[in-house]
Amino acid sequence: MSTIAPTGPRPDPLPLRERMMTWGLRGPVFFLATAFFASLALAASLFEKDGRWQHRIAQAWACASVWASGARVTVLHGERLKAQPAVFVSNHLSYMDTPVIFSSLPFQFRIVARSGLFKVPFIGWWLRRSGQVSVDVGNPRASIASLVSAVRTLNGGMPLFIFPEGGRTETGEPAKFLNGPAFMAIRAQVPLVPMALIGTHELLPMHSGTVHPVPVVLTVGEPMKTTGLTMKQVDEVTARLEEQIAALYYEHSWRKKPEGSAGGSSDGIGDLEAVTVSRDVQVTEEARRP
Repeated sequence: MSTIAPTGPRPDPLPLRERMMTWGLRGPVFFLATAFFASLALAASLFEKDGRWQHRIAQAWACASVWASGARVTVLHGERLKAQPAVFVSNHLSYMDTPVIFSSLPFQFRIVARSGLFKVPFIGWWLRRSGQVSVDVGNPRASIASLVSAVRTLNGGMPLFIFPEGGRTETGEPAKFLNGPAFMAIRAQVPLVPMALIGTHELLPMHSGTVHPVPVVLTVGEPMKTTGLTMKQVDEVTARLEEQIAALYYEHSWRKKPEGSAGGSSDGIGDLEAVTVSRDVQVTEEARRP
């Protein structure tokens, strides 16, 4: 396995040169690329139904965004990234997580995103037209219906991606997981693939508008089988998933693993941010129905 030097703490304040680069070059390039590729994807949606070209355009946007940020991305255990029905799961540290994910996963997939993002110009248009899954976390019944819809996507052979924390972590460390990924994987009887992002918090943390170019690592863990598991084991599987992703994160991070379970807080919003349902709704009658 490759050895990656862990990124150190983000300077505070950032050097003036990095702030000027963000304001004068990196930021404008990112926003122009987002508008351009979203418009291109919207045009492509008028001529296709399977979303293949829209996904390729999203990958091109992601590569352009990562390039504009100045980050260097390394994928560890990329051989575990297979185009199969599975739920791919990663911790959530930054707005840059989504570009890193789209530029790193070498196959078409769908994301589970907050319903509010579907109302955002360009981004929301692409989300809606490309067949991504919307979840209204303010409405438990709607959330359950959305996750059941995501299960149908898995049953149709399409991989899904989701951030299990429900938002970016303010501390830069993994936060508590919600149970949407386990719910979907068990319901569809497909594997859960744990992944950890390291370095994106130092690149562009929450509440910051300036970029600090650093090496970024996406490390992929062993898939977790769910064949034969039942909905009663959702919490158990969620705990195992949380432990595996935390272990992957701390293996390559400059941070030391804290005592006890992974902690942190989430802001509840994020660019193309995936969401989950709360633990008190996953075993409702609606969730049990085929």
